Amino acid sequence: MDGLELAQLGGIAVVALLVLFYGGTFVMSALIGKKDEDADAYMTAGNKVGFGVSAASMTATWIWASSMYASATSGYTYGISGPIHYGLWGALMILFIYPFGRRIRAVAPKAHTLAEVMYARHGRSSQLMLAGSNVVGSVISLMSNFIAGGALIALLSPFNFIQGVLAVAVGVLLYTLWSGFRASTLTDFTQVMAMLGAVAILVPAIFFAADFPTVFTTGADNLTAEQGNFFSSEAFLKQGAPYIAAVLAYAIGNQTIAQRLFAVREDLIKPTFITATIGYGAMVIGVGMLGVLALYLGIEPMGGDPNNLVPQMAATYLPPVLLAVFFIMIIGALSSTADSDLSALSSIMMADIYGQNVAGRGEANPRTMLLVGRVTMIVATALAVAFASLQLSILDLLVFVGALWGALVFPVIASFYWEKVTNKAFTTAVVAALAVFLPVRFGLVPLDGGLGIVVDVLSVIGIGVVLGLMSFGFFGLKVAKVVAVVAAVASAPFVIGFLHDYTTLSASLVAYAVSTVVCYAMSARSEENFDFALIKQRVGDFDDTAETTVETVAAARATDPRP
Repeated sequence: MDGLELAQLGGIAVVALLVLFYGGTFVMSALIGKKDEDADAYMTAGNKVGFGVSAASMTATWIWASSMYASATSGYTYGISGPIHYGLWGALMILFIYPFGRRIRAVAPKAHTLAEVMYARHGRSSQLMLAGSNVVGSVISLMSNFIAGGALIALLSPFNFIQGVLAVAVGVLLYTLWSGFRASTLTDFTQVMAMLGAVAILVPAIFFAADFPTVFTTGADNLTAEQGNFFSSEAFLKQGAPYIAAVLAYAIGNQTIAQRLFAVREDLIKPTFITATIGYGAMVIGVGMLGVLALYLGIEPMGGDPNNLVPQMAATYLPPVLLAVFFIMIIGALSSTADSDLSALSSIMMADIYGQNVAGRGEANPRTMLLVGRVTMIVATALAVAFASLQLSILDLLVFVGALWGALVFPVIASFYWEKVTNKAFTTAVVAALAVFLPVRFGLVPLDGGLGIVVDVLSVIGIGVVLGLMSFGFFGLKVAKVVAVVAAVASAPFVIGFLHDYTTLSASLVAYAVSTVVCYAMSARSEENFDFALIKQRVGDFDDTAETTVETVAAARATDPRP
């Protein structure tokens, strides 16, 4: 395959495409701009976004360039089962959001962030813990999308990686800065329609240009036994299982997802997330198959960087016109998620930091909130550009952030259903889980001997927790308990003694296990009997201060025992 040449679009063509794309999205954003912007609309678009825009925005946010690149990397690394593990489990996690989402919206219909609800439910420490994890996660997500954009532009044009990163960063910031979340959802609709059409054309075009299906016979010798096995245990343990755990955590802990949950009309939550499930799965699995094709063809990623696989395949097999379509597709995918990250970060700083911890509800100035949100976007963009220069592995970043959020999943979900969960239980559970997760994940302690067995036992508990939580959303507590126990007991003989060798998976499961055990043990003994109706009193619009300050806020403060 060394004789294949990579096509390039040329500097002028790339600049024209970037101007066309980002100029068009900026015009769309400007058309919905308001002279006197509403702080609540800037964060959640008034909690009444319709089905079409919501479903498209949810799909576009979950489908980012990084997920396309990572799916292809998975296919190249693990064979045909790689994209299935990546795309199928990711799609199902979108589906698992909606039952929890309906409960969250029922108790906090006017919320802007999950962390804001945690403050209303528990207090400041839980709020800042969830907000802080989202700041870290969104900056990493933003960085990985800029990495994807930089790699794309460097491969398809005369421009270098850093120039590509800067072009994408400035373009996304340009159209998101003024109207915030409203701009993000509006442009998402256009972007996802274009992406779906592009994938339907481009992936088959690359396959047939590469002599599909003949190559799957002639190139079979390029695969190892594990890569050629659809039911590869290696693929499941290193990709499938860690991703199941990671994306469940993304679904519950990620502010970009929560923001769309709070924005969509409450009666449209179910169809929105079901539609996004189908759209995500089809698109990401389809693009991931390009990595499988590269594996059969014996192609080596340029510079040894798997982030280059998708644009490399496009540049090798697509004619110039379709290569331009591919360029716009990837730019649209990364931009739709990057603008969501900026909106998420701005809402956290507006609602959680300034709105509740600096000014206080009823005292927050909506104009100041907007300024805080816009400054946050600028600072976050600058940080993500600086970190993008490190060119880290996108797949590793995604799995790491998801595993990190695993420490929060049970405490967050339990806080919406169980009145006995306390702020101390929430905080202690998350800190304890992180204290165990980090040394296991990064190999800071030797896992041979007894300590490895302890990690395996905790991993068994983690398996029960993950499957139990998935069951709980749809079937209730009784079924969830049965599923959790059966899953733990059934997996124990196959897990104990070896799972600690798979640090990515075991670290994630340990985070779930420790946070669940600690949170449950501390809450079961508490005398807390929280009234969930209080959340509606404590969480509401910031721009509606004239109405709420005198009555609702004063009443809530008078009975609020939190610091």
